[in-house]
Order: sequence, then C-alpha cells, then structure tokens
Amino acid sequence: MTDDLSLLDATAQAELVRRGDASPAELVDAAVARIEALNPQLNAVIHERFEAARTDAAGDLPDGPFRGVPTLFKDLMCAMEGEPYHEGLRPLKEAGYRAPATDNLARRLLASGLVCVGRTNTPEIGLVPTTEPPAYGPTRNPWDTSRTTGGSSGGSAAAVASGMVPVAHGNDGGGSIRIPASCCGLVGLKPSRGRSSLGPRVGQISSPLPVENLIARSVRDVATALDVISVPFPGDPVIAPALPRPARDEVGADPGRLRIGLLTANPLDTGPVHADCVAAAEDAARALEELGHAVEPAFPAALANPELVMQFGVAWFAGAAAGLDAFGAAIGRAITADDVEPLTWAMAEAGRAVTSGQYLAAVASMERFGRDVAAWWDSGFDLLLTPTLAEPPVPLGTFASPPDEPLAGFLRAGAFTPFTPPFNATGQPAVSLPWRENADGLPIGVHLVAAYGREDVLVRVASQVEAAHPWASRRPPVHAAG
Repeated sequence: MTDDLSLLDATAQAELVRRGDASPAELVDAAVARIEALNPQLNAVIHERFEAARTDAAGDLPDGPFRGVPTLFKDLMCAMEGEPYHEGLRPLKEAGYRAPATDNLARRLLASGLVCVGRTNTPEIGLVPTTEPPAYGPTRNPWDTSRTTGGSSGGSAAAVASGMVPVAHGNDGGGSIRIPASCCGLVGLKPSRGRSSLGPRVGQISSPLPVENLIARSVRDVATALDVISVPFPGDPVIAPALPRPARDEVGADPGRLRIGLLTANPLDTGPVHADCVAAAEDAARALEELGHAVEPAFPAALANPELVMQFGVAWFAGAAAGLDAFGAAIGRAITADDVEPLTWAMAEAGRAVTSGQYLAAVASMERFGRDVAAWWDSGFDLLLTPTLAEPPVPLGTFASPPDEPLAGFLRAGAFTPFTPPFNATGQPAVSLPWRENADGLPIGVHLVAAYGREDVLVRVASQVEAAHPWASRRPPVHAAG
C-alpha cells in the first residue's frame, strides 16, 4: 500500500479518505514509512513530526479538500507555534529555537485537512537557488543525487518528487517554488502578490517579493491549494483580486485561443541559456500551437533590464540583514560571520550598507518596472512562455562562495535563474511545468506567466497541457515505488 500511495496525488489520496478506502492514520503511517526509507538518501526532511502527525490523524480533522493527506512544511515561513524553526541557520539549530506563533499560511493549510508530518530543508534564510545549508547538509535530487534540487524550496521538491508525500509547502521570493519544481520534475505555481498571507510576522508591503503555495505533481493539486490559501486574513496589507471562481473549477476548462509570446534568450544578460532549456520551451510552444493557441516570438521590452539585478539585489540584501538581525534578537545573541556562509554574511553586510533612501529608490524602480512589464499583457497578449531555468539542474556546490569572493554565488545564481525573479518584482503569477528530461535524465521545466491576478488562465492552460502531454507516469530513479 505504501508504494501504491506514493503514485497518487493529494486529490486522489483525499478521495480515498472520503470513500472510506483509507484512513488518515493509514496515509500518515505510509508517508512516514516512505520518509524513513528515502530520507537517508535525499536529506529532504530535517524535522520529523511523526508522532504529532499520528495524533493529528487520529483526531477530528477538518473536513477540507485535503482531509487526511500527509504533507511537509518548508522550514522557512509556515511556522507552527512551539515547534522547531531554523530557516537553515546553524545558530537557531544550536539554540533549539522554536516558533513563537503559528503563521497564517499554516492555519489555512491545516484547515484544509492536511496533516503535517515534518519540515523540509532550506538554504540559509532562503537566499540561494539550491538547498545546501551547512547546518543540515545538502538535499539531493532524486533524479540524480549529485545534482541540486534547486532552492529555496528544494527539500519540499525532493520529498514530493520521490513520493514521500504528494504535496509540500514552498514559497517563492525569486523563483523558490518554480526553480525546484523545474529541477525535480514537478508543478510549481507562484501566485499573484497578495494571494497568500505572509502574516502575522510580515506583510507584502515590508516583504513585497515572496508568496506561498504548495509544490505538487498535478495541476489539480496546485489549483486546490490555491483555493485553500486565497482567503485573506484581517489586516493583510495587500490582497489580490478575487478569482472569478474556484481555481479547482478551472482544471479542464477550455482556455480558448490564447495569444502567447515566446522568450528563450536571457533578458537580464546574466549568461547564456542552455540548448536543452531553449529546446524545451520551443517544443512547448509547438505543443501549445497544436492545442490551438497562437505563439509568436514576443516579450515585454521592459524585461531586458540588466539593472533589475541590482534593484532586486538591494531588496534581497536588505532582507538578509533584517533576517539575521531579527533571529539574533530572538536567540539573545548577535549572529556573526562565523555563524553563516560567506555569501549569507556578504549579502547581509551589503544590506546593512543600504541607506533608507537607496532602499526606497530600488523599490520605486521595481514598481516602475512592474508597470512597464504589465503593459505588454494589456497590449493583447495572454501569456509569456520561457524556459524556467537557463540550465538543467547543476551539480551540488555550484553556488558555493569562497571567503575571498563572497558574492560569487549570488552572481552565479543570476546566470541560473534569469526568468523567475522578474515576476516576483512585478507580482505576477507564473507556473513551471515539467516538460521533459534531457539526455542525461535531468528534468527541464517550462514557464508560463500571466497578467496580475489571472491564475485562472494559468490553471486552465496548464491543465490542458497536462492532459495533452501527461507527466504523471514519469518518476525519478530514487522513488518510493522503485
């Protein structure tokens, strides 16, 4: 039963519970067995919550769309009061730090009936597109254990791709849902800014880049998750416009004939795009044309803005400084250069050097960038198609920064991920779909971006693509089903 369950998405597992064919306790026990079997190879789960999950599953679970389905929460955001919470930081691990409050997102996910069986690995405060924190060690990609899972939701992606759980929490401040989805052959949808609550600790005025969702193997799971998280909490400073109807109802709906622009070159000029990634996007374009859509080489001219890297960097660096300062206060001692990776410390130091005027100027520049980019969608386009990444999953260690070049990893990350961060700056929704594996057996994702607030368009076309080019039967060498 354990192996069979590993092949089912969350919707199918919840249906087993609704029909009485499986109990939440059975689903949780099976997930725990899979984690215990696979985690020594992959290092995806860093905090076990097995006994608490068994207690939850035996209790009166909410009657939501995912009732009884086991999941994992990333160890960055989605905190649960009184439980371990470290964001990849060794000082928090050594201090045995526990979350003082439950995040709004965790409340929504638990109210859907999900049962959290543990927390997943993440890089230090989510700064890089790989999951290799010194505090917990690298998470390994189930498609090739010498390769990155991406980041910063790499632990969650490895867990879902290997069949440990059908869905797992991720967040995306520069691609951290879409990057690991591409690296691990999964569906990763970044919602619009304000679609998911970041409370009670922060909001999307102080933290305009990140959003939350689940990483999954099926479009219907992602759509259902979107419905779960889309209910705002009182006081949320940014609330995305309501969708026309539940996102789950968009699965299988006719998207009509869409006008889609295709971009395969690096708009930020941070490096070349690998031929495998270009070929996947071009192949996806042909598939979309076969489905009746009009695809043409076109993209927002405003995307060709190399200065965005530095504007984005100002906000990213300031966030690193604020994060280390806040966690230092939480554990009662300053976090120093000896406590973190050279890149983390260099980014925090750069953030401390940013003046308030420089920070506000960078935010204003990103706002202008967002308006300029959004105008392209108003000009008659429905979607933009790109590769998700500029390279296949790279070897572990690629983003390490030596002490004498502490920002080298940040610059290398810019070459790997030119297509995802612009849409955190604009706040638009985007989805990475698992398109193919290359000759080395590594997953290659393609990336669709919609206008702000139009996740409904993304879900309709993503489910259409999934039906025409299904990926459910594809699984990596390291998988619970063998």
